[in-house]
Amino acid sequence: MSEKMVTGHTLKSFDEEMLDLNRLVNEAAIKARDQLAEALHALDEEAIDLARQVIMRDKEIDSMELDADNAVFHIIARHQPVAKDLRQLLAVSKMMTDLEHIGDEARELARLTLTFYDDDASSPNYRLLSDIHKLGRFVDDMLAKAMCAYAEDEVDLALQVLRLNEDLREEMIAALRRLSTYLLEDARSVGHVVHINLGLRGVEKIGSHAAYIARHVIFLITGLDVRHESLEEVKRNLEART
Repeated sequence: MSEKMVTGHTLKSFDEEMLDLNRLVNEAAIKARDQLAEALHALDEEAIDLARQVIMRDKEIDSMELDADNAVFHIIARHQPVAKDLRQLLAVSKMMTDLEHIGDEARELARLTLTFYDDDASSPNYRLLSDIHKLGRFVDDMLAKAMCAYAEDEVDLALQVLRLNEDLREEMIAALRRLSTYLLEDARSVGHVVHINLGLRGVEKIGSHAAYIARHVIFLITGLDVRHESLEEVKRNLEART
């Protein structure tokens, strides 16, 4: 979120603590996107050392999540915020959990590089990997938009992320069909197909976490808890408030 002063409070310490917390969220999001990008790059370039670095750096996002939780607990205990300020703290806490999970999935993508290229086993055909790269870029765009929605308090942009998540499901179905076709063409690829299926599922989970971040943004802005609602239900509830 941009470094704007939190309304409803005159205590300078509260404003400063909230700005620090927002910086931490943004840093975690940048780190998560970097981890995803480098995991995909390692897979594309067969870069084993880079994959190992991604795996090791996963602990950095874990640490950021703990720091954010501690900050949230401290702010609540010290300032007892209400209304939107309290919603922001709750939303931030949940967003950090999603970012930590995104880091976990990026780590598992990096492990694919080790699985495919860190021994004497045969490497997968590039066609098998193309959907991981395609959908990886897709979910990175979702995460970027979700964080922008948070920074700008933009409900419409958060809704766009939810729409993209529906598109992602369709893309996943198509990708899994292609995997099945490759398997029928060459039964010897079954081992690679199993691992790539897991990689695709991991990418899909990243998209789901990006969508949850967008849902937390909607909660922050409107007070509506839309975590388990369909896109159409979210739209109807938002329209009912206008």
